[in-house]
Amino acid sequence: MGRPADLETRAPNRREFFRRSSGAALLAAAPLLPAQAQGAVFQHGVASGDPLSDRVMLWTRVTPPAGTSSVTVDLVVASDPGFTQVVGSGRVRTSAARDFTVKFDAGGLAPGRSWYYRFSALGAASPVGRTRTLPTGATSHLRIAVASCSNHAAGLFNAYRRIAERADLDLVLHLGDYLYEYGSNQYGSLRPTEPVSEIITLTDYRTRHAQYKRDADLQELHRQHAMVPVWDDHETANDAWRGGAQNHDPATEGTWSARRNAALKAYYEWMPVREPADPKQAQRSFRLGDLAEFTMLEGRLSGRSQQLPATVPIPVLGAGFKASGRFLDPTRTLLGTTQEAWLGTTLQASPARWKFIGQGVMFAQLKAVGRPNAEGGGVFVNPDQWDGYPPCRDRVFDMIDAAGGNAVVLTGDIHSAWANDLSRDPNNPDPASGGYDRATGAGSRAVEFVTTSITSPGLPDPDGLLAGIVFAQNPHVRHADLDRRGYLLLDIQPARVVGEFWVVDTVAAPSHVQTFVTAFEVRDGTNHLAPSAMTTPKANPPAPAP
Repeated sequence: MGRPADLETRAPNRREFFRRSSGAALLAAAPLLPAQAQGAVFQHGVASGDPLSDRVMLWTRVTPPAGTSSVTVDLVVASDPGFTQVVGSGRVRTSAARDFTVKFDAGGLAPGRSWYYRFSALGAASPVGRTRTLPTGATSHLRIAVASCSNHAAGLFNAYRRIAERADLDLVLHLGDYLYEYGSNQYGSLRPTEPVSEIITLTDYRTRHAQYKRDADLQELHRQHAMVPVWDDHETANDAWRGGAQNHDPATEGTWSARRNAALKAYYEWMPVREPADPKQAQRSFRLGDLAEFTMLEGRLSGRSQQLPATVPIPVLGAGFKASGRFLDPTRTLLGTTQEAWLGTTLQASPARWKFIGQGVMFAQLKAVGRPNAEGGGVFVNPDQWDGYPPCRDRVFDMIDAAGGNAVVLTGDIHSAWANDLSRDPNNPDPASGGYDRATGAGSRAVEFVTTSITSPGLPDPDGLLAGIVFAQNPHVRHADLDRRGYLLLDIQPARVVGEFWVVDTVAAPSHVQTFVTAFEVRDGTNHLAPSAMTTPKANPPAPAP
């Protein structure tokens, strides 16, 4: 994973980038232009992401005058928000070939520290951004926010603003559906989409990314925190797999490969991430000292087999399926053979106390009718999640067992909040035969926290019928909140990981209200959830970006 191939750099290497220079000091001291001029040039804000212990990707986008062929962009980085302690500078030239986006892979930084950065171009300075490198060695405490499913058309990003305001966060994870491909009024009508139609071409995907990056709440999240994102399906098209998508018709929308490649090019231009040699292979891992490693999976474009249909009628939900026939074909995979091998190696090699697996779709079984595996497993709800790929899930369970446990799966996608124990056979009450005991947690091999959406609609359940089915048929589900928007907060210490569920009161209007709902924790070595409580923020967090 390296510097974007089509980004021309005038800072030949990272050592020169972070060499203190008089040029950097002059740039830091230069007076800012009026806010109107700043906004015209840097109207999409700034962002940082994919941090390592010594580097981080820094991003912005320049809006030049019409007819401009290329723009030179300068960057300055400091250890303080006032830029009195400048640590380095850099310069790149960007052009329409990459939609005037800019990415610096800024190296030479000390680990476990906050840094402040600012871009300059066309006589204007960008807003100041804050980022943070990952810690090394003994690490006692981490605070991480987890988000998913941010549909601009479905509501306002109030939850993003609440995350931005948490000054003590070490990192933000985004587990997919950062944007949606639908046109205006196709899936959400609170805000119009740009373009108004469903996005298919490179210009379409760029335009949609630009609309999202102009949102003030999303800008503030990116300005205050480094983000590690993984995509799910809507960054390309609904229910994507390696050869197509439910929401793609080759007869009217062209080849899947052309649409996928356009979506990926725009994604790597507009997101603060490193680009791998194969753009579809977005899996990567981030180690935060000896405390945690986050292994981020790509579950759509590189290896996923096509989803099988749900054909079994079930009350209320319409149709489900049984884990039989083609569903049990061991060659069907959600990750692909290359990524499966990489995941097993990464988990087993990690020296971290806690092994997190960040990915898009629910790992735990979700059944409308719960039965033990020996009786066929019952009736499952959604073939797009891991239930639709049981042999692949079994292989991941093998990897977790081989790595010694302490695995925490982090999930988005389902527009609702869940806390799950992870068992191979959760409806079998006998742990001795591979089952699961809800009362003690015995038989659970790992745990899962599922974050609700930022705006995308959940499952209205005013009479509690759906929740009743969930809890009656799925004993491993410890918490399910089906219809509120918000985010997940992780508080990580050597002895335990706590997942806190937070919700906002509305996405229909601006609001500063958020509410703590509940918390669950997993203790070191137990591999199952227990009720917990709200945790305490870190003392003396680094200053926010001004």
